[in-house]
Amino acid sequence: MKTFRRILAASALLAGLSLAAVFSPLPASAAASSVSASSQARVIVRFKAAAQSVRAKILAADALPSQAIQVAQTRGTALGLRMGLALTHAGRSLDARTHVYTAAGIDAATLAKRLAADAEVELVAVDQRRRATALPNDPLFAEGNSALAAGQWYLRAPDSTVISSINAVKAWDSSTGSAVVAVLDTGVRYEHPDLAAKLLPGYDLISETLVANDGNVRDSDASDPGDGVTQADVDGPLKDICSSSDVGGSSWHGTRVSGLIGAATDNGVGIAGVSWGSKILPVRVLGRCGGYDSDIMAGMRWAAGVSVPGLPLNANVARVLNMSLGSGGSCAASDATGQLYRETIADVGAKGALVVAAAGNNAGQAVGIPANCPGVLAVGALRHIGSKVGFSAVGPEVGLSAPGGNCVNETGACLYSLLTTTNLGAQAPGASGYTNSNANVGTSFSAPLVSGTAALLLSTRPSLSVAELVNVLKSTTRRFPTSGAASTVTQCRAPDSTEQLECYCTTSTCGAGMLDAAAAVQAVAAANTASVQITAGAAAVAGQTLSLSGAALGLAAGRTVASSVWSIVDGGGIVSGFASQSGLSASVTPSAAGSFSVKLTLTDDLGFVYSASTSISVAAAPVSSSSGGGGAMQGAWLLALLACVPLLRRARR
Repeated sequence: MKTFRRILAASALLAGLSLAAVFSPLPASAAASSVSASSQARVIVRFKAAAQSVRAKILAADALPSQAIQVAQTRGTALGLRMGLALTHAGRSLDARTHVYTAAGIDAATLAKRLAADAEVELVAVDQRRRATALPNDPLFAEGNSALAAGQWYLRAPDSTVISSINAVKAWDSSTGSAVVAVLDTGVRYEHPDLAAKLLPGYDLISETLVANDGNVRDSDASDPGDGVTQADVDGPLKDICSSSDVGGSSWHGTRVSGLIGAATDNGVGIAGVSWGSKILPVRVLGRCGGYDSDIMAGMRWAAGVSVPGLPLNANVARVLNMSLGSGGSCAASDATGQLYRETIADVGAKGALVVAAAGNNAGQAVGIPANCPGVLAVGALRHIGSKVGFSAVGPEVGLSAPGGNCVNETGACLYSLLTTTNLGAQAPGASGYTNSNANVGTSFSAPLVSGTAALLLSTRPSLSVAELVNVLKSTTRRFPTSGAASTVTQCRAPDSTEQLECYCTTSTCGAGMLDAAAAVQAVAAANTASVQITAGAAAVAGQTLSLSGAALGLAAGRTVASSVWSIVDGGGIVSGFASQSGLSASVTPSAAGSFSVKLTLTDDLGFVYSASTSISVAAAPVSSSSGGGGAMQGAWLLALLACVPLLRRARR
């Protein structure tokens, strides 16, 4: 195993971001009273499938960008004329009938309400901006730590000092990874020596030049040019989307997240990543002061291999999507934004991709969007001793928790930072480096530890479904500690409007437990040895009931079958369903000779699914002597004899 080298760097980034700025909507959705004539309201509009403009021309998923824009602008122009507004297509569409539009001189909430009243519109959502779930604004975050004696403590086996460590070192005995993980973030620095060989081409989905900060909009270059903001930016070109709280240097957030997931390991350079054999797909959706929902959702779809109008299909489809971003808001189905996120997550899940999201850094308050959406695995943050870090959000939406970094000392350097890759440039890119000279903490960095572990699981068993991934990650967690912190630390409570700092986690506030990478990988490896056997009680005969039984072979010690489902794969025209079934037993009655196929699917107590199918040949029903061909012949002879009786009588006369 490699020795983790501590390379000095001088970078104290993101220290100026406040909690309020991290998990709250941005000024883009300000009230109408504060709207200037030059401001741009931005909304996502979905037209009804039966709308005349949709029936007239369906926008193909593989349409050229110019064609896509023309169709969407035509629909927007007609909609705007009906509503007395001038709508401009932003050049972005989520699918064939869902487009992004802007309008001047009106706030986004009012615009959305007016457009939603049109008969051809199915829904309208304000295209809000989300931020990287960056560092809380704590004075200690600016302190340097040139020693960082704890090193990469979070990857080691847990002990009495570092209780929340994920034991990735033990997991590497079974797998070092071979999956693709998408990092939806600020982009990445491709030249970093611990990332260069691990990065796939990726894509830049940012749709505004000022936000992108790279001189253009959507393209195939996912490089991070920096997201730093000056006061001049806030007073000038970025005044509608940034505030003074955004002023600060570049975060290199995507590069940090990428290093935790899959930095090159055992190469004598820098640090180790959780899944260091896997590849990272950078998907740039955040720029200066965050990114729009529409860009984020388009990035999610593209990363998972879902068609996005005007974009090429992704040739390197990701099975895990890491989203260390978000802000406050509801993901309720009744909310337009929530509905769009739900649909996007469902489409991504249908492709077999798991969405892992940071719960948020809002000091013990509610989990934000998209982490609070159904189908997302939300990750909370733990201190090294296993209690909840003060900045981490809590709530029933959290699936599990992982180390988030913390400073146990009130003065001096932060002792339990999460060491990872970064860039040392203050605004524009500079030299490559590591975060060992500044505090690197937050749920942004808890989530990639889970994403990296999910990649290890997929590398061990590529057939794992999203549900299986979530089940094994949760079911193999270790219990939260209930002691070890200061005497003033109490049990975490349900989120409310007040701050909730360090507390002892419960399963209703911090998820199933503490991430255990080794236990999860071992559970999946054991599942690879199990199989299903189907046995027929006797030879199958038409018209007779056939008994079937199933068994799980090779289950790991202590594992049990939780559920079983029998199904007819091919009835062969002689079987339409089961007469009865009970657990591992079933019965079926074929109606005629031929063959049919039956399948048994078993789910164990950790959520792993095993199945087997078998084909059964059915013989014809036996011929009965009382009703078969012999009986018919005897009946025919009897009738013939009876017919001869009158002839015999006449012959005697």
